[in-house]
Amino acid sequence: MRAVLQRVTQASCTVDGKITGEIGAGFLVLLGIEDADTAEDLQWLANKITGMRVFGDENGLMNKALADIDGGILLISQFTLFAQTKKGNRPSFLRAAKPEKAIPMYEQMIQALEALTGKKVAAGIFGADMKINLLNDGPVTIIMDTKDRDNH
Repeated sequence: MRAVLQRVTQASCTVDGKITGEIGAGFLVLLGIEDADTAEDLQWLANKITGMRVFGDENGLMNKALADIDGGILLISQFTLFAQTKKGNRPSFLRAAKPEKAIPMYEQMIQALEALTGKKVAAGIFGADMKINLLNDGPVTIIMDTKDRDNH
């Protein structure tokens, strides 16, 4: 499972001209799921996302977590995070989980994040043509992969 966290002052997702989810300050999380991902990967990543201390404190240092700023999460499914680009110029997405595995895990991630934050998680629509609008704060962008968890 891969996630790209972007610290934002605001973010929204629009599908067919309608906003499906929006937040103020918090994280825009792009989430990629592969076949090898497990419930343990999901819980580890959810804990990392909610515990990540990258929001400014009174001294301007990155010491505050999402809960400390009452921040929100906008979660977007992003199978292209598993693009393989070794051969040619057209990426392969064979490592990305098929919808029958990815959709339930995406929904479980929403539930896990809501349980950890005590807040509703804003989301896109799995598989839809989504338009993401964000104001990146910093910019602060962090990439996490559950297969590299020993390095995080």
